[in-house]
Amino acid sequence: MPAAAARAWTTPADVLGLLRKRWQAGALLSAFASGQDWKPLGVPLRGPSAGELAARFGEVQAWAGRWERADTKLMRLEYKKVGGRAIGANLIPCRAWIDSFSQLWELLGVSRDVRRFSELADATRASCPRLVPWMTAHPMRVLGLHACWAQLLGTVRWIADCQQRDMYLRQIDVPGSDTKFIEQHRGILADLLDLQLDDGQLNLAIRRTDFAGRYGFRKKPEYVRFRLHGGGVSLGYGQFSELAVRAEEVTAAPPGVTAVYVAENEITYLAFPAPENAMVIFGGGYAVSALERLAWLADTGLIYWGDIDTHGFAILNQLRHTFPHARSMLMDRATLLAHRSQWVTEPSQIGASLDLLDPDEACLYHDLVAGTLGPSIRLEQERVRFSALEQALRSQQPRFRSSELTVHPGRPGDVASYP
Repeated sequence: MPAAAARAWTTPADVLGLLRKRWQAGALLSAFASGQDWKPLGVPLRGPSAGELAARFGEVQAWAGRWERADTKLMRLEYKKVGGRAIGANLIPCRAWIDSFSQLWELLGVSRDVRRFSELADATRASCPRLVPWMTAHPMRVLGLHACWAQLLGTVRWIADCQQRDMYLRQIDVPGSDTKFIEQHRGILADLLDLQLDDGQLNLAIRRTDFAGRYGFRKKPEYVRFRLHGGGVSLGYGQFSELAVRAEEVTAAPPGVTAVYVAENEITYLAFPAPENAMVIFGGGYAVSALERLAWLADTGLIYWGDIDTHGFAILNQLRHTFPHARSMLMDRATLLAHRSQWVTEPSQIGASLDLLDPDEACLYHDLVAGTLGPSIRLEQERVRFSALEQALRSQQPRFRSSELTVHPGRPGDVASYP
């Protein structure tokens, strides 16, 4: 009989390992927490056959000795007869029984965890009773958070009781809870808040990833950073070379502005020679989403200049979903090929379908994705010769004369005003 067969006989350690897996799955603690009556739990034991009793008698004795040393106060053993005329009948354990929750907790050494969970459940029942069923269904998750459960509970209770919603998360006033804590535990807080808050206190149509929006808090504002022709913006109390204004407060175009250029790179934005009647906005990659709030851009010439890479075209495509008339500048094949010595590698390409590129842009985008010109080709905006920008501006500007476009003037009471 190979030794592997002997090792297959169930040992007390095997039973303990099986029970520990069931404990870690949470079902046993859930049953206890929900008040279910204990049902004796029997674990079948694999022992030696009659033939193995004779062939591996020494190993059988060692195996039986392990079970004789098992604590029968915590694990009751059921026996069966094995053998016959050749070696005589022998009683060997065939099933281990656990007769109560308390026996199981002591056997696994988890009595302290059970008491801790019960204490957390009692505190939750007193403060946020709607959360108790969730706790019962997810006991191991609760135990994993026991060190900060009081702060989680306090945060949920504070939000539920707060009558004012037009505030920032920073204003939540709970000992041990702050914006860092909320960000770290955003997932579990979302689970709990969805259960605890009334219908009018949350917006289930907003995704959980937008934590502030879902639970009625103010989000960090988006800013539009811009420059105007002439290198200065006058606000009546000073002259400023550029401004950064909350996007929702820029409710109208500055008087006379008929063209808006969006530059991806910050240094390029700062050096960009804003033409007459033009505004230059710092795009900052996918941060161009802030421009969606500027409805008046629909009445201006809108030109986007970004990197010639897959992400640059994706940002352009995103901008056109709000402003279909937006055009690109210096994002063409000629510009790319004229700067071959300046090519670098795009760290991570995208291959998404971009539905709003014009035919030439789409063809170049396809070649970048396919690696037709080389693997992961990228021409960053700041690597394009400045003379190429100046030439592009000379050819673009005649299209955006003030007489060709109607620009809505600022309405009385607009937050942003310009001379």
